[in-house]
Amino acid sequence: MTVWGSGAVVAEQPTPDDAVEPADSPVSDEAVEAAPTPARDADDETAEPSDPPVRAKGVLHYVGLGLSAALLLAVVLLALVVIVLPRVAGAVPLTVLTSSMEPSLPPGTLIVVRDVDTDELGVGDVITYQIRSGDPTVITHRIIGISQASTGERTFELKGDNNSDPDPDPVLPGQVQGEVWYSVPLVGFANNAMSGDARGWVVPVAAVLLLGYAGYMIASGTASAVRDRRAARRD
Repeated sequence: MTVWGSGAVVAEQPTPDDAVEPADSPVSDEAVEAAPTPARDADDETAEPSDPPVRAKGVLHYVGLGLSAALLLAVVLLALVVIVLPRVAGAVPLTVLTSSMEPSLPPGTLIVVRDVDTDELGVGDVITYQIRSGDPTVITHRIIGISQASTGERTFELKGDNNSDPDPDPVLPGQVQGEVWYSVPLVGFANNAMSGDARGWVVPVAAVLLLGYAGYMIASGTASAVRDRRAARRD
């Protein structure tokens, strides 16, 4: 519509019905509702992964440790009485081969014989003597009598505990190899097996194995104690 007035021409204004929405409008008249975000539990912010439960050690575990410790102790003690003590004291380990001294010294018993002053020997002492000079065979029997010759030299009458008769010949002081210091049952056969060249490598190898086993036991016990302490702190 054109309005004539004072000579000015006024352009026709669009009516509200003619209004056009700009083409570059970024959104439509309808509001878009944002998708709801999942609610977070307050406990999730502080929750930590739970530690695996510490499995209690069974009875067999402790039984095994006890048996291992007992075995190690027995082997160490055996090495002391069979190898270390005789060597330190200058004694000789021997093996009983016959039954003449049963029941106190049955076959297979290891006896450790040490030097003795023959003047100090008395009835009841068990000694080891050489049968003949130059013969390596020895006999271990008990003194049942002591005699003294006119020359002042003592002689000994001996007999095996399991024998009915005494030894046929008196024993002179020069034949006495020593007195039985102590004995270990059933170990004599093992001592015979380790005699000679075998003892040169069996003993060092056994010592290395014992030390290695002891180190393993100590290391495993320490590691187990550390794990237990850590588990206790977490609890």
